[in-house]
Amino acid sequence: MVDGKMKIDFAPVDVPLQRRLQTAAVGQWVFSFLGLAPTCIILFFYLLFTRFWLISVLYATWWYYDFDTPARGGRRVAVLRGLKVWEYMRDYFPIKLVKTVDLDPRHNYILGFHPHGVLVAGAFTNFCTCATGFPQLFPGLTSYLLMLPLWFRAPFFRDYIMCAGLIPSDKESASYPLRKKKGGSAVVIAVGGAPEALDAHPGTFNVLLANKKGFIKMAMEHGAHLVPVFSFGENEVYDQVENPRGTWLRWTQDRLQSIMGISLPLFHARGIFQYSFGLMPYRRPIYTVVGRPIKVEKKEKPTSEELNALHQLYMDELSSLFDEHKGNYGVDKDVHLNFV
Repeated sequence: MVDGKMKIDFAPVDVPLQRRLQTAAVGQWVFSFLGLAPTCIILFFYLLFTRFWLISVLYATWWYYDFDTPARGGRRVAVLRGLKVWEYMRDYFPIKLVKTVDLDPRHNYILGFHPHGVLVAGAFTNFCTCATGFPQLFPGLTSYLLMLPLWFRAPFFRDYIMCAGLIPSDKESASYPLRKKKGGSAVVIAVGGAPEALDAHPGTFNVLLANKKGFIKMAMEHGAHLVPVFSFGENEVYDQVENPRGTWLRWTQDRLQSIMGISLPLFHARGIFQYSFGLMPYRRPIYTVVGRPIKVEKKEKPTSEELNALHQLYMDELSSLFDEHKGNYGVDKDVHLNFV
């Protein structure tokens, strides 16, 4: 602020083409995440009142026959997942996928991704594209990232996100890949979900996990091994308006989240042509570390004691993963995860 006015820090005109392409790649992704679904819905209904009405009618017919596809593993398209644009997005931050051990493709896995962050940039880039080398690091595994079922009800948009390997986060859809007897499925769950986005402040390490046991039970029911994943830097790419628990803002956000199913964090960072404000994330590195698998024996009806024991083991392994690697990514040795 200068004399009560905000000083805008504009980007220099001689920015290298490579960086401009990186910004463009992230810009389209931010729009896809925040604005593409409502745009597709508006387009669908708009076309009905134009001479192109047949497009919406034909799509509605297709949608009717294809309705269950998201719940049956989706319809990924390798070409889209391997586009050059995702490499530009990777390099913008940059984002790196860090492997600690091999994962046997003869098993199925549930990867618990922490923290959610504001827009889950690390989860999308690592598990919905080939830009960070998931197929090479974990050969034989197919990744499925869970997303709120709400977004699969948006015409056109549902097909786009399925191409990237996204599937609905309801139990039936998430369980489908885990039923593969030959293994090879890696279902990625941002365990904290939308509520955890409200705690995504730079420098914080709050993990919404203390009462999250649904994914633990699913792992036991299908005999899927659990893999803790921590994404260092996920909370650093956006600033968020302060909203501590107990304030009227947080109460309003929690209330809206319980009604709509999606959270509404008031976040900001930089713009496309200036660095002072906007919805573009900061250029800050994200390191997504995939931990050791926790072997899980199949038990269709686990007892509460068994469920609690495995849940505690998972939290212990996640804490160990964080403590083991935090020094490599600029986190003070005295900082520990805070489970809420």
